[in-house]
Amino acid sequence: MDLLSDVLATARTGTPASGMFVRHGTWGRRYPHIDGAGFHVVLQGSCWLTRPGVEPLALGAGDAVFLPRGIAHDLLDQLDSPITETAGPGDIRLIEGPGAAATLLCGSYHLAVDRTHPLLTELPEVVHAPARLGTHPALRAAVELLAAELTDAGPGSDAAIPPLLDLLLLYLLRAHLAEAATSSGWAAAVADADISRSLRAIHDDPAHGWTVESLGATAGLSRAAFARRFAELVGEPPLTYLTRWRMLTAARLLRDTDHPLATVARRSGYGSEYAFGKAFKRAFGTAPGRYRAAGTPVLVAGAS
Repeated sequence: MDLLSDVLATARTGTPASGMFVRHGTWGRRYPHIDGAGFHVVLQGSCWLTRPGVEPLALGAGDAVFLPRGIAHDLLDQLDSPITETAGPGDIRLIEGPGAAATLLCGSYHLAVDRTHPLLTELPEVVHAPARLGTHPALRAAVELLAAELTDAGPGSDAAIPPLLDLLLLYLLRAHLAEAATSSGWAAAVADADISRSLRAIHDDPAHGWTVESLGATAGLSRAAFARRFAELVGEPPLTYLTRWRMLTAARLLRDTDHPLATVARRSGYGSEYAFGKAFKRAFGTAPGRYRAAGTPVLVAGAS
């Protein structure tokens, strides 16, 4: 799997939720903090996204926003509009009235906090993918397909909507990585062809006995040049990241499979259960067997 697919497969858990909301005239909708990641797509009309201490964000038709840490926020038709409702179970999907209509596609994802990759934790609180002609066509296509299923559900809609929501998340993150590729951090690391090759090697085979030299060779760089560039972009040395990914791989195997601990240890790059158990407990604060038996908490990425 490629890096972004791996990151999402490790962090995503549970079933995503979504709904379409139509509001006419003056309206204001409050979204409390959630233990998950939220998103909004403006399908028709316009609105404002506001949160305390931050400049309001104007959203137009086709704009999408992703909130990876589920922060509290408001959506309003105008900045001086009153809050007329709070998002929650049993929401009214259509409120008719005079004035222009705003149609919003809103939803949430569950992310497991203890399996969250730094690519997700370094995301801004609000990821904005504005609708610009010719940009992010895959994201637009996913939005249109999802809106069609929610507007006019046909046979198989219950099966179609969850994977479409997963595609929406993927394309939102792709859009952000593409927009932020010239900055620093993981967006720049993914865009860097040399460092990206080394990351792919780690993700393709985390159990391999990688060294800084061998990873540098996959990147086509000398040991020193590779170690320096990797640390600058990824934020930690290559072997530290290798250990991090091995532990995330192990956590996913413990969650998703019934493989014996010896198999999980071997596939995570450890030659013995004892060495694996020590490394896992250092990373997660509990032994692998207890982690598997207890299950994993479902919380927002990067939340404390």
